[in-house]
Amino acid sequence: MPDGHSVATGRTEAAPDDASGALRQGGGDLDDRVAALWRVEFPRLVARLARLVGDLDTAEELAQDTFVAALDRWSCEGVPNRPEAWLATTARFLAVDRLRRRDTRRGKYQLVAASQPETVEHDLDRIVHGDLAEDLLGLIFMACHPLLSADARSALTLRLLCGLGTDDIARAFLTPPVTIAQRIVRAKRTLAAAKVRFEIPAPSEQPARLDAVREVIYLIFNEGHTATSGDRWTRAELCAEALRLGRMLAALTPRDPETLGLLALMELHASRLPARTGPDGEPVLLRDQDRTRWDRLLIRRGLATLDRIEELGGTVGAYALQAAIAGCHARAVRAEDTEWERITALYDGLAQINPSPVVELNRAVATAEAFGPQAGLELVLPLLEDPSLARYHLVGAVAGDLLCRTGAHDRAREQFLRAAGLTRNNAERGIMQERAAGCATDHASGVVQR
Repeated sequence: MPDGHSVATGRTEAAPDDASGALRQGGGDLDDRVAALWRVEFPRLVARLARLVGDLDTAEELAQDTFVAALDRWSCEGVPNRPEAWLATTARFLAVDRLRRRDTRRGKYQLVAASQPETVEHDLDRIVHGDLAEDLLGLIFMACHPLLSADARSALTLRLLCGLGTDDIARAFLTPPVTIAQRIVRAKRTLAAAKVRFEIPAPSEQPARLDAVREVIYLIFNEGHTATSGDRWTRAELCAEALRLGRMLAALTPRDPETLGLLALMELHASRLPARTGPDGEPVLLRDQDRTRWDRLLIRRGLATLDRIEELGGTVGAYALQAAIAGCHARAVRAEDTEWERITALYDGLAQINPSPVVELNRAVATAEAFGPQAGLELVLPLLEDPSLARYHLVGAVAGDLLCRTGAHDRAREQFLRAAGLTRNNAERGIMQERAAGCATDHASGVVQR
């Protein structure tokens, strides 16, 4: 639930990182140039090579070998005029050489490349230099395959589609590098054991598979927007990677309203990141944010994407509806200008097509803002008894806020302390404890907040 207004407050060794780590060493102009190319070209090379060689491990290894070769050659000869083409060509030669040596070791002396070189060259050119969009989409579908756990999908996607090393992913998720490495290795083994093919699913299967892809991207974004643990409330680097993935997916599926909805939602939420924390990293809630610090470029992009969704048929999906809600906040110059009644209506629609306790919690917040805290409490109090939300700290945070606004400070204090005990984020815990202390003071003085 990244919307700030609802907060009341395989191989056996580690996944290969040597090339990505090496690119960060030295700090010279060449290292910087190659590191920049890595972020863009590494996923493209992996996508092309995976289709050619048939497995992710080999494709990733060959892509890394390509960049190592680039560092070696370009340090002597300089960077070519078209470095992307040089990388693609080198990757192709490395792949062909690997296939020939692999087939020779297996005793397949009737290799087509030996007897019909022209045909093989044509096929390799089609595969390696073919439709890049199709190759990238195939890689996304593979990395986000439903066979994998959510954690494994997130790690593998950041590795293959964003080119992040194991250490980078581990830092982003506050997880030991060895754990991330094991997730990536196990994910590749699972895909290999299940003989998952590198291909775009049939049209009839694509909607469900796209749901899985969008879920992974949004999970990555959510962890960056409101970190589940640690001392930082936000991790902008994860939001940036999720945005990158969202833009890539939207470019590959430009007429899919839900993918565009996800992109608009992330752009609009990301626009608030500069204002979500204070000078010392302390959380700043939506109603208290300095809106002049919001990123206007991201807002324009998000609203333009919403317009595109309208052209394609309107905001009828879950992501598109959430993006429309975020758009209401983005258009409000001041907190008091927010169209809460429209937001409540959008949440009513979201609850119909995607019912969940978390949606109900957000709907309760919007209802309280539109029609008063008592109206919101009528929706929140039943959620306190919902077993699926027993460990969800934001239920107590929202209940505490609304109880405080109705003058029930003692009950509000209990809910804030409950929320503080459940959250694993230290910054968020501090907010809850401060609110609990404020409730105690208000209870003693009989203050009713409005």
